[in-house]
Amino acid sequence: MKRKTLNASRLQDEVSRRIHRLHTVVEDGVKIRVPRPQLQEPDKTGCNWTMKHFGNIAGFERDVAAVLDEVQAEYNLSEETTSAAADDPFGDFPGR
Repeated sequence: MKRKTLNASRLQDEVSRRIHRLHTVVEDGVKIRVPRPQLQEPDKTGCNWTMKHFGNIAGFERDVAAVLDEVQAEYNLSEETTSAAADDPFGDFPGR
């Protein structure tokens, strides 16, 4: 299956949404802090990102790992930042 691509914010939101929708997480009323995805060299499955250091995860490690595996199988992290874009806070403004 070909992976869809999301930027870091949308990928972080997707992982958070799925974690906070889990029955065990909802039932316990816990709020798990989801870190920003980090770009990496593609692994053996082709996934080019990872997440480390979730907050308030005690007791939910397996659930979070399962969600992370699921999302990593569906999405890759877009490589949206280039040095030119990083230098120009307004992006490519037409007419310049």
